[in-house]
Amino acid sequence: MRDLFCYVNGQRELLPSGRGECTLLEYLRDDLQLTGAKLGCGEGGCGACTVMVSRRNLYTGELEHRSINACLCPLYSVIGCHVVTVEGIGSTRKGLHPVQERIAKAHGSQCGFCTPGFVMSMYALLRSKNGEGITEEEIEENLAGNLCRCTGYRPILDAFRAFAGAYTNGVDGNACNGHEEGGTICPTTGRRCDCGNSKVGNGVDRVVCIKGDVITPPEMLSQELHMADLRIMGDVASWYRPNSLESLLKLKREIPDGKIVAGNTEVGIEMKFKHAGYRDLIHIGGVKELLRVDIGDDRVVFGSSVSLTTLMNVSRRLEKERESLLFKAFAEQLKWFAGPPIRNWATIGGNVVTGSPISDLNPLWIVSKSVFSVASLERGVRDVAAKDFFLGYRAVDLAPDEILLHITLPDSKPFEYVKEFKQAQRRDDDIAIVNCGIRVSFQHAAEKQAWVVEDCCIAYGGVAPVTAIAKKTAAYIIGKQLNMDTLNGALRVLKDELTIGDNAPGGRVGFRRSVMSSFLTKGLVHAASALKKDTSSMKCPYQSDVLDNDVRELAEYQFTRHPSKGIQYFSQSGEGDIVGTPVQHASAELQASGEAVYVDDIPKPVGTLHAALVLSEKAHAYIKSIDCSEAMALPGVVSVHLAGDVFDNNIGPVIQDEELFASNLVTFVGQPLGIVTAKTRAEALNAARAVKVMYDELEPVLSIEDAIRCGSIFEGKGNSISRGDIEKVFDADSDDVVQVEGQVQLGGQEHFYLEPNAHLVMPTESGEILSYSSTQCPDKHQRYISKCLNIPSHKVVVKTKRIGGGFGGKETRAAFVNTAAAVASYHLNKPVSLVLDRDTDMSITGMRHPFMARYKAACTRDGKLLAVDVNLYSNAGNSLDLSASVMDRALLSLDNVYYIPHVRLNGTVCKTNLASNTAFRGFGGPQGMAVMENILDKLSQKASIDVHIMKSMNMYREGDETPYGMALHGCQARRCWEEAIQSAGGLDSRKKAIEEFNSTHKYTKRGIAVTPTKFGISFTLKMLNQAGALVHIYHGDGTILVSHGGVEMGQGLHTKVCQIVAQALSVPIEKVHISETSTDKVPNASPTAASASSDMYGAAAANACAQLLERLKPYKDMYPDATFNDIVQKAYADRVDLCAHGFYKTPQITGFGGHRPFNYLTYGVAVTEVELDTLTGNWHALRSDIVMDVGQSLNPAIDIGQIEGAFVQGMGWSCLEEVVWGDADHPWIARKGSLFTSGPGTYKIPTANDIPVDFRVSLLRNAPCEQTPLVHSSKAVGEPPFFLGTSVFWALKDAIYAYRRDLGIRGWFNLDAPCTPERLRMACLLDQ
Repeated sequence: MRDLFCYVNGQRELLPSGRGECTLLEYLRDDLQLTGAKLGCGEGGCGACTVMVSRRNLYTGELEHRSINACLCPLYSVIGCHVVTVEGIGSTRKGLHPVQERIAKAHGSQCGFCTPGFVMSMYALLRSKNGEGITEEEIEENLAGNLCRCTGYRPILDAFRAFAGAYTNGVDGNACNGHEEGGTICPTTGRRCDCGNSKVGNGVDRVVCIKGDVITPPEMLSQELHMADLRIMGDVASWYRPNSLESLLKLKREIPDGKIVAGNTEVGIEMKFKHAGYRDLIHIGGVKELLRVDIGDDRVVFGSSVSLTTLMNVSRRLEKERESLLFKAFAEQLKWFAGPPIRNWATIGGNVVTGSPISDLNPLWIVSKSVFSVASLERGVRDVAAKDFFLGYRAVDLAPDEILLHITLPDSKPFEYVKEFKQAQRRDDDIAIVNCGIRVSFQHAAEKQAWVVEDCCIAYGGVAPVTAIAKKTAAYIIGKQLNMDTLNGALRVLKDELTIGDNAPGGRVGFRRSVMSSFLTKGLVHAASALKKDTSSMKCPYQSDVLDNDVRELAEYQFTRHPSKGIQYFSQSGEGDIVGTPVQHASAELQASGEAVYVDDIPKPVGTLHAALVLSEKAHAYIKSIDCSEAMALPGVVSVHLAGDVFDNNIGPVIQDEELFASNLVTFVGQPLGIVTAKTRAEALNAARAVKVMYDELEPVLSIEDAIRCGSIFEGKGNSISRGDIEKVFDADSDDVVQVEGQVQLGGQEHFYLEPNAHLVMPTESGEILSYSSTQCPDKHQRYISKCLNIPSHKVVVKTKRIGGGFGGKETRAAFVNTAAAVASYHLNKPVSLVLDRDTDMSITGMRHPFMARYKAACTRDGKLLAVDVNLYSNAGNSLDLSASVMDRALLSLDNVYYIPHVRLNGTVCKTNLASNTAFRGFGGPQGMAVMENILDKLSQKASIDVHIMKSMNMYREGDETPYGMALHGCQARRCWEEAIQSAGGLDSRKKAIEEFNSTHKYTKRGIAVTPTKFGISFTLKMLNQAGALVHIYHGDGTILVSHGGVEMGQGLHTKVCQIVAQALSVPIEKVHISETSTDKVPNASPTAASASSDMYGAAAANACAQLLERLKPYKDMYPDATFNDIVQKAYADRVDLCAHGFYKTPQITGFGGHRPFNYLTYGVAVTEVELDTLTGNWHALRSDIVMDVGQSLNPAIDIGQIEGAFVQGMGWSCLEEVVWGDADHPWIARKGSLFTSGPGTYKIPTANDIPVDFRVSLLRNAPCEQTPLVHSSKAVGEPPFFLGTSVFWALKDAIYAYRRDLGIRGWFNLDAPCTPERLRMACLLDQ
């Protein structure tokens, strides 16, 4: 068909026919081999797949440039459009685009998997502005749809800030890139240019910059191109594109069940995750009438295909032009509605007709008295008031042959005010827990000489199966003056009118009830404040003093989040040094240009099959039967492999207590039962779901409490640590001793690495297996594959180029996925690709261990610690995995930085019917330290001592011994403490300012916390503390290739090792390269984990360099003025071996149970201030000052990036990231043991909007580490800063303490982690 084409990066591409179900991302990656856009989640929630689409708006005729999520965009919706991917804007060969260059040079790319998405979001913003200036606020808002798990966002924001305002901080540091001030802004680069010259220099590359937008293909601007009526029939789904309203209505009459598609942001989710088999998709992007935006004096008409971005832009414009609170409400609500790539493609009509009870817009349509016009071919157009349109759960007043035509939004009249509200788990890009729209109009009642409420409408989302209208509450308010009696009476009516059942879907019932009241209070106070402003110059102004001062504060004080900023302090390296300089990440430019290759980017060999796992649907059950017949009959299916196809089915990293494929008993939801192969990934996934399994179900054990109650523990896998005489302290009957006891609950955390598990397994000759795997431990994969297939290890090679984040999640739990693919590959003798969907990955690969602690502790009256007795319990899941070692580190870390004379610590590892939990950044250390911080909090409250004074009083000093007997040498805890407080401007002055703020704000409180950390560096299993490296020098040009056993996962390991080698051999770093990690280069490598990789592999490489230098020394002595290349060539001519194998084993360590389990300890302190809305639980981190001990930094830029990323991840664990399972606490989840928070739609990691507004990091100066001479006295940095993120948690608790004190309530209260908005609000819910 001649009309089946689009443009991709300027090239005209014919589209395949018959693939109505295909997404743009699938086409780009599979058909065009453009792999820069990544498949991160498949639901538009992470931004890794972001591309730009340019298309002509049929109604306005204007060309629009928008970022979109390619994973949700139907392929045929871009017919006639221009798609630009990260590959299309620049490359390392032809020159990087300034956006790519900025993010690379500003250290904004670590693992790099998310980087192309950020680049394209920024690029699309520049293009969409058509040369207009961009503000920093716009940049931060524009990145709301992009997630990063590595950087902590600060360097990304800093990188793109160069494009804001007057563009005074470009790549080359010049104000105008060599052009005259006042020149235009190039729409392609977003930077100043003359646009008369053919080329513009940007300091690094040459960027073509010709007047006009020549990269937009002229043909796509033809109106005729967009007007063709299309019907594309397909085996899976057929695609229809009507070219007029009449054609659309005829189609709806012809195919009443046809699913209308516009942005596909809802339908795409239904098709992927709910497996909705829509056979007929009707795309309405070609219907001009549905794109209308008619702005009248008293109303605006929006066509149903108008994008949410257009709605937001129009609302913002009218808000300014008309000073309209109505349009401000729409604009503000849309700011928090999904991310820009979703808003850019999603439509008003799609959001409305979905009928979602948590739609952010439906409450506003209702309260604004909007009218929905619907049309059919037979009955014409009819109007439905928004308040009457929503009939039930996802049911609306729309007949099968009708479509939503347009929405009429009337402007507000004088003295009428509309306010929007939304409370979600996270501000940016999150679905609402509760949302609300409130409209209040006033009139002056002459007889009362007062302003009374003339009309009122209140609508809530998230409290019922349909958007709920509080009619009785509104009726109560109408006719009354807006004073405290009216407000309190309205709250009483609302409580009775809108009730939420205790077991309502979504849970959080108490929180939702509370937030409803908070929104009503805020909405009425906001209306009163607006009325006061509008009547202030009138003869009869509204007297707002009829409301209490504390209540008026809700309208008078509004937090304004300014663009975040950061400052970094570190020592300069010596002149000529390579080590110690902020060298750019070795792969940063490749990652920014989309050229960096991850496992799923590797071109698939001809004949490659795609695989999907067959997964258990029960948490605990015997398998009665597995029927594969239906699956095998499906198109494209090649094979199904079960437990009987595995030579040795027993696996496990420590003990073999797992099966590769369950044979008789399943012990968690998502446990693999087998693997399906097919010709395409979609066919494999469909077949896996078609396998029928019959079960005899057993009662699952899901929580730590369940496990304790029924004795489900791993016997002998929990150790203990003790010192002194605990009982003597607790038995002493003295008024000078303060004792407390209690319990701490710490939630789990999903790794949420941006790259899902991905593996490509290929059989080679002689029964050999080659696997490309996304793993932190290729050695473990080699052993699993060898064992399960009965192949000698020397015939199994596992390679890893880089991984898109790991954080411990790919240390052991990726191995069974890769081995499953190897089973299929081995039996079929074909290459097999297995890439897990995000929801599957999250459900089956485990996460951070939830912990519970029961403790008893004592201190003196003046705060000196005496004794701590703790029983620690962890939820290991269904197998041991690394849980014993995780518990060991929790025990070793529990003291944090405090000296405790008498200690008794016991660990218990609980066995449950959840996916086996595993390593995660910190490896149990954060859980142990969190218990100690809780103990200090409770002791300080009972002893009436400032907790910070108590922390300082009990802090370790040089030479002290830990409870496990390790003497502290080079203890930097106190230095970090003092310097962090100094950096923060002094604790006393900060507290005084906070107290002054809190004294004038009842419902908004600030808090501050100083949180220290101490983290031991080494594997606690002694044998893992060894490393190897190979260093090759090539005689042709003197370049150097390094191979070592560590995996690059964004932490800059390869970059640091290159720096060490370059410094050792006295060559430029450009001469050193690391290609990949492979088991046939460096065998028996320990996992890239425990933060020890730079220490170990850097030392191993240094050892190899020392050998090479010894061999080259005679030639250096003989030819002192010769270049390195000349010396190498002379040595080669003398037949000197130019390859060396280096080895390193960490000296003096003992492992757990000895007096030296760690090589050294790393310290750090964070001071964080927050602001909390006590009525909703919403909060902002205002400022964080971090001082981190990293010894003599190998690379300050990489180390600071690790610190910021770890801090934000720790903040996420303690404040945002709630893991929700189908268990006793969540009875509304139907399937026991299933993971509800299995994707970015339900599981919320921090966004750029969550990081501290003022983010300062200092590397402790003059603190070399004596234990690491081979790596230049540096210290590890990956895990130690993680716990500092909990300073946000403690600052929030400090704010709640202040709120409770105002209510006359003093003393300790419990706050479990994560302290979600729900938990924060409920801790404040004492005055209602």
